[in-house]
Amino acid sequence: ELELNPGKANRARINRSSQVRPRDVLGIVRTVLFAPEDLALVKGDPGERRRFLDELITARSPRMGGVRSDYDRVLKQRNTLLKSAALARRHGGRSMDLSTLDVWDQHLARVGAELLAQRFDLIATLQPLADKAYEQLAPGGGPLALEYKPSSPEIDGHAREELYEQLMAALEAARKQEIERGVTLVGPHRDDLVLKLGQLPAKGYASHGESWSYALALRLASYDLLRAEGNEPVLVLDDVFAELDARRRERLAELVAPGEQVLVTAAVDDDVPGVLAGTRYAVSEGTVERI
Repeated sequence: ELELNPGKANRARINRSSQVRPRDVLGIVRTVLFAPEDLALVKGDPGERRRFLDELITARSPRMGGVRSDYDRVLKQRNTLLKSAALARRHGGRSMDLSTLDVWDQHLARVGAELLAQRFDLIATLQPLADKAYEQLAPGGGPLALEYKPSSPEIDGHAREELYEQLMAALEAARKQEIERGVTLVGPHRDDLVLKLGQLPAKGYASHGESWSYALALRLASYDLLRAEGNEPVLVLDDVFAELDARRRERLAELVAPGEQVLVTAAVDDDVPGVLAGTRYAVSEGTVERI
């Protein structure tokens, strides 16, 4: 059970027990959500694509929720130290003792390497699934390619130990600039996932319809990946059919219809293709009625 309380702490219970940490909830019910906001995966800033990767990583392996939290904590501490050093330099040219920065470098590289290794593994697994999904949605419109772009040219490995050494080297190379700017410039929080359609990046070159198909392909690939690795996830399509033309609506409906649990929301009933026959509810003026 999950209880969302505006202005207060959210609450969770598992098997009627309320002694639950947020990370304990991860992985119990796996879902894949596609919503109109997902167009930002293609057209938005790198943070949208990093979040997509990390949320899917956590869905595959719930313990990665703790790794992500650890990385955010270390990054915050390191940025605080760098900001203090930058302010000290600007006001009177004073220098600070930065010996503890070496320790934070090691923590950042250790946790960051684990996160990077998971991202590289995910992209390699997701690539063929996304390409297949795009071909099903827009035949002949591909190929589709996912290319990871690290924040530093020093980072080009895939093994965790290799990534740790490369992150340490990248942090050392960037230290002077980081102290001047007062912020961490290297690490998974600065990376990007370049989405390519053919030979060109989708962002800036793909049409509106192609961008929609790309975002859909990423979510459908996520769905197929989670299905192949264990429990069938719940697929949620939140008011997406209104954004698609009739051809893409039908293709999407045919692809998701075999799913065990598919939840669809739509403002207009006729937007939902007939192949998605199931229980329907009308929500109006605060009431819910089964149709």
